[in-house]
Amino acid sequence: MTDQKVRNMEEFAALSGISRPTVSKYFNDPASVRTTTRAKIEDALARFDFRPNIYAVNQNRRLTKNIGIVVPYLADPFFAEIARNIEQLCIANGFRPILMSSHGGADQECDNLDALRALKPAGVLLAPLGRISDKRALERFCRDVPTVLFDSNIEGLGEAFIGSDNASFVNQTVDYLCRSGEPPCFFEMRTPANPNANKRRVSYIEAMHRHGLEPVLISVEGDGWGFEEIGRRGAHSAIAAGDFKTNTILCSNDRLAIGVLAACFERELRVGRGADCDFRVASHDGHPFSRFTCPALTTAAHDYKAVASNSVEKLFQLIESGGSLGDRTEALFPAHLIVRASA
Repeated sequence: MTDQKVRNMEEFAALSGISRPTVSKYFNDPASVRTTTRAKIEDALARFDFRPNIYAVNQNRRLTKNIGIVVPYLADPFFAEIARNIEQLCIANGFRPILMSSHGGADQECDNLDALRALKPAGVLLAPLGRISDKRALERFCRDVPTVLFDSNIEGLGEAFIGSDNASFVNQTVDYLCRSGEPPCFFEMRTPANPNANKRRVSYIEAMHRHGLEPVLISVEGDGWGFEEIGRRGAHSAIAAGDFKTNTILCSNDRLAIGVLAACFERELRVGRGADCDFRVASHDGHPFSRFTCPALTTAAHDYKAVASNSVEKLFQLIESGGSLGDRTEALFPAHLIVRASA
């Protein structure tokens, strides 16, 4: 045994190279973990000066019925819709959902996780901010609390990730737009708030090359989560500069597309499929209000129910297993194209 004193289970987990939930599961019931994992933990116990506080272990076993749900920006109707689905599933299974928004800020995201940690939730469903998240803080939290990520993936965090297949969104819209008219220009934020936007850009470029076409990227300035206004201002600038090389605009997300529709209306430009229309506009997400825009927005939609139900199911499996599912898993669900009057 080394002379190194280990103060708590989190420190022991880091030194042993085993996740905090798995170590806790071992101390609750050594037979509940894999033989190879048990051997690794017992080897670390032989090397380091650590014995768990049995009282604390027993206290931690008394889980609450709270389920934390953390989203990047609750004012975004996409996150409101998927959170609504998750909340209903948690309630139906006898749990109490606690919904928190990070309001687009990394500090608030960390504060939310600290608040949840104090409540000793049975588990947490986390849609991280992504690019600006404090990854070390998220890693510490995921070691302590059974966590499943959804919508936005940060590799290695949580026991599982459930999300949408961004390539399927873009492949469907590009294929449809190329088949039905002029090929699309891709309209996006230069510095996107959500990391899924980067996957959509890459998928657009690949889809255009597959069609033997040159991609046209229009990346507009704007920071934060006010996508509609960023889209409106950016579309005004792009139209004035002649940046759209075809009459078809494919937006990275529906909220940007709503801004594009507003700019076209302000410029008295017609959007739609008719011969007298100036532009076609399509997008991605299946925004809950996209069918109420004028004209109604063509979009590739998330499978909200599948993402929500599979996220909740995976978290329940994680809770029942004592905090570990073994190897981290990922599941992606394809989009479905909804053709409407805008394209």
